[in-house]
Amino acid sequence: MEEKKFQPFVPADKVVPEFTVFSVILGAILAVVFGGANAYLGLRVGMTVSASIPAAVISMGVIRFIFKRDSILENNMVQTIGSAGESLAAGAIFTMPALFMWAADGLCDMPSLIDIGLIALFGGVLGVLMMIPLRSALIVKEHGTLGYPEGKACAEVLMAGEEGGAKASTVFWGLGIAAVYKFVADGLKLFPSEVDYTIDAYKGSGFGVDVLPALAGVGYICGPRISSYMFAGSTIAWFVLMPMIALFGSDLVIYPADVSVAELWATGGTWDLWSKFIRYIGAGALAAGGIISLIKSLPMIVRTFAAAFKDYGKGSAGTLRTEQDLSIKVVLLVCLGIAVFMWLFPGIPVNLIGALIILVFGFFFATVSSRMVGLIGSSNNPVSGMSIATLLIATITLKAAGSTGASGMVGAIAIGSVICIIAAIAGDTSQDLKTGFLLGATPRKQQIGELIGVCVSAVAIGAILYLLNAAWGFGSEELGAPQAMMMKMVIEGVMGGNLPWALVFTGVFIAVAMEILGLPVLPVAIGIYLPIHLNAGIMAGGLVRLAMEKRKYASEKAKNDCIQSGILYTSGMIAGEGVVGILLAVFAVLGWNLDLSGIINLGNIGGLVLFGGLLATIVLFANKALKDQK
Repeated sequence: MEEKKFQPFVPADKVVPEFTVFSVILGAILAVVFGGANAYLGLRVGMTVSASIPAAVISMGVIRFIFKRDSILENNMVQTIGSAGESLAAGAIFTMPALFMWAADGLCDMPSLIDIGLIALFGGVLGVLMMIPLRSALIVKEHGTLGYPEGKACAEVLMAGEEGGAKASTVFWGLGIAAVYKFVADGLKLFPSEVDYTIDAYKGSGFGVDVLPALAGVGYICGPRISSYMFAGSTIAWFVLMPMIALFGSDLVIYPADVSVAELWATGGTWDLWSKFIRYIGAGALAAGGIISLIKSLPMIVRTFAAAFKDYGKGSAGTLRTEQDLSIKVVLLVCLGIAVFMWLFPGIPVNLIGALIILVFGFFFATVSSRMVGLIGSSNNPVSGMSIATLLIATITLKAAGSTGASGMVGAIAIGSVICIIAAIAGDTSQDLKTGFLLGATPRKQQIGELIGVCVSAVAIGAILYLLNAAWGFGSEELGAPQAMMMKMVIEGVMGGNLPWALVFTGVFIAVAMEILGLPVLPVAIGIYLPIHLNAGIMAGGLVRLAMEKRKYASEKAKNDCIQSGILYTSGMIAGEGVVGILLAVFAVLGWNLDLSGIINLGNIGGLVLFGGLLATIVLFANKALKDQK
């Protein structure tokens, strides 16, 4: 569809409140809240969720129904700024916890708050700026080709503003209920948040479930299909691979363990088998899955890159309000200035080669990310695959240039962090600009809003990472940091050659088998890598979504409204647990012990019963959409 034939919701010749002090403040608050919640969620389960729609409905609830302000573009600006926090957090937590883990091992100094903030800031700013010259080519000229599903959905939610009050209350109910539940479970410890059973009759196997709101929320949002693939991966790990290791390797000492498998089983049970062996198999599967997804996308990547480079910068200085972008000259100068600063600033371990890699691969993957989220949505954007490819290239290049050992590893992870954040932010910016294109927003103001969201989130993410690391430590049972752990192992394997390659290649060829069978590799690989307890909780949410999809409705609209209401509620659940998780981290650092389990302890059965009740609330609030229509 040509731009001249498309009429946005707000005409180009109409000026309404958009970039206001109110929208900036509310958007900045949501950026920190959703950024912190997604950081906690991603470090725990290795996945993050989009914050655009929850931010949009909260914005409508606050702006339209509390403060009686009536501007759809002001609401759009709030979700634009707010969603930036989630994307920056996703990029940061996939890589930067590796620096904390190396510091704990004595390989490098602990990264400072300034260093973390600057790496996040530069990656976020570059992600926004590199997307700006691509807007005309991808958002406008390919409007009829690239759907940008999250961006379109967010626009539809904003245009249905008369329903915003009910929708916003649904998000807040999810946030509040999950916050109380999380505080009772992991704060007061009145019941265990993890139910764990060892199956003695089937040596090496075990089962359990983490009865937590965020997991149920992720499962509902991802749906039964993705949830079942993840659970299938855990089934392979906990009921096939671990029993085989216990059976055939009982008397053997298999690296990385320094005792026999039988001794591991006797002292640590299923968790020792998982931590010593399955994590490496899962890392191999994850790495292979990310690279496979990248290879499959290569034809599209090449076409997109060629077309975008051809149109780079064209159409950026339109006279209409809806055609105005930030100056391309400013974009280029700031990008070059950031590259030079990263090279010269001693706190960021990036040399000249690293700075060049960031510029070249940053623009390349910003283009790839934008195109891919336009076709398949942000949830399926293979950011981890792009990051692994970048890490491999950066590590090999730095090693060949003589930067080896700990300094080379730290340099590689710094490069990978910036690229990962660029890819995540570019995808988010694309969705937001698509929402703005449909609504009739001013692109230049949206781009400034994205930069504000990035700056606020970059300041917050360093403090959040420091807080969570001080409370529990990355790589621990509470915060496994699966993606960062995988990146860490990839770099160590290339730089030092100390990976247990037999285990890694076992995972690689499991991933290859999944690809041959036509199954989506990454969800299965994540399932292998993560404990079955996490995936069982996610599967529970997926089953609730399946039940909601299979029931009978009066119309297709009623079904969609019901499912959407559940998504809003579970988005609030994820935010609620994330916020309380960070609050509990503060208490842990301060040494405050709220544990009341010695007085009241509902046990595993109580935890399962309460989790069942939590799942029932999802159904309750999903059905609320049907009641609101009557």
